[in-house]
Amino acid sequence: MGSVVMHNVVSVDGFIADENDQVGPLFDWYANGEAPLVEDGSIKVSQVSAAYVKPVWAKIGAMVIGRHLFDMTNGWEGRPPAGDHVVVLSHRPKPDGWHPEASYHFVADVAKAVELARELAGPDRNVAVAAGEAGGQVLALGLVDEVAMDVVPVVFGSGKRYFGSVNAQHLLEDPHVVIQGDRVLHLAYRVRRP
Repeated sequence: MGSVVMHNVVSVDGFIADENDQVGPLFDWYANGEAPLVEDGSIKVSQVSAAYVKPVWAKIGAMVIGRHLFDMTNGWEGRPPAGDHVVVLSHRPKPDGWHPEASYHFVADVAKAVELARELAGPDRNVAVAAGEAGGQVLALGLVDEVAMDVVPVVFGSGKRYFGSVNAQHLLEDPHVVIQGDRVLHLAYRVRRP
């Protein structure tokens, strides 16, 4: 069975965006290399980052995101940035007429959202959970198997926290992925089970 992986690009001090939802230099490493991550070549990273990111993205079958991210990106116009399906944690339904062909599902319950994403991903692919408030809720319920971070060398000082408003301790194993890219450090930790 695939894993549930909470993932995001993050500042050294643990923020995924500033107070105004601006990412500043967090995504600069997506344009500082020669190795294309996507077919159209619009994202080029270092060879080291590409060797790590490509198989990670290929293993994603479904994503779980919060409504805030959906609204900010307009759901990437119905084309998931990774995987084939998106489950949106939201108490509001899909906007009327919004890309009816897109495999986007709106679910209010966190556990049911992850369960649906697992079904949609299939037995051999992962569920990627966007960090932030939605990811923090999934972690708090004990549904995250792994925490993955692309740490960028910048200090924000304040902003949107990687783990959202999680206010309890969660132990992680030692990192099983530590890869130094160009202006990014790729880390992954398995969640320690009680």
